[in-house]
Amino acid sequence: MSILLEVCVDNPEGLVAAIKGGADRIELCSALDLGGLTPTPGLIGQAAVSPTAVYAMIRPRAGNFIFNEADIDAMLREIDIVRANGLAGVVLGANLTSGELDHTTLERLIRQCGGLGITLHRAFDLVPDLADAIDLAVELGFERILTSGRALTSPQGIDELEQIFDLARGRIKIMPGSGVNISNAGILLDRIPFSEIHSSCSVSRPIVSESARSLGFETTSQKQTCPDLVRALKDYCLNR
Repeated sequence: MSILLEVCVDNPEGLVAAIKGGADRIELCSALDLGGLTPTPGLIGQAAVSPTAVYAMIRPRAGNFIFNEADIDAMLREIDIVRANGLAGVVLGANLTSGELDHTTLERLIRQCGGLGITLHRAFDLVPDLADAIDLAVELGFERILTSGRALTSPQGIDELEQIFDLARGRIKIMPGSGVNISNAGILLDRIPFSEIHSSCSVSRPIVSESARSLGFETTSQKQTCPDLVRALKDYCLNR
């Protein structure tokens, strides 16, 4: 059985690269260096004509996933924009100060998602109790959980990823993400029978303008989706 490959992108060039490389699904964001924020209206519009299914991140600001009423209002409006543009789904999550998933906020957001697919993002990696969080994700109707096993990267979290997969018992898809690439995907897939994986398939991009960098407009750690890396990981997934 082949493995579905989701590729996260945060700019027009990345969107083109993911499609060209053969990604099965795209997670559309802005600011991946901040963990991914809601994509701009222009990028959403470009993704609307994509031949590949696109799920848009719904996260109105950087930082934690403890959202106030103003944040939630923005997220509800962002969901409406995604639906109006005909994208396939959204990626979202919310926590309480305890780290538990915020049932009330998630329920409000999901009610707004009628007709859209829904992925629970790595807000899941902050929860204190894996079993309770999985049960809630199933109850709320999420299709999948994107997780690194509560570690910085999925390879580092492989023990907990195995536990999460077992706790899910096939009720919801578990998709490993963060640090997944062609060199370590086999380590994850040899141990855990995932049906989907998530990767940026990116390479470091050199600084184009020292002047822009000196003023803080360009960071030293920029990355860009590479169609060749997408294609290589896709081919690996197809031949599992």
